[in-house]
Amino acid sequence: MEGLGLIAIAAAIAIGLSTLGPGIGQGIAASKALEGMARQPEASGMLRTNMILGLAFMEALTIYGLLIAILLIGKM
Repeated sequence: MEGLGLIAIAAAIAIGLSTLGPGIGQGIAASKALEGMARQPEASGMLRTNMILGLAFMEALTIYGLLIAILLIGKM
């Protein structure tokens, strides 16, 4: 019975930490990209493309944490 509780806590920590970092990073990246677009509107296409690519990589980290949490819950 104790093992089930520890697995549940591990899954919660995995999903919590894997969303915390990318969430903060995505907010900072979007903020800086919008700031750059405001300063140089002619470079907005390149900034938008790079921002979306960077956000996709950050989101992949969150998905990995979700996958680990699902695997842990599957052991219960």
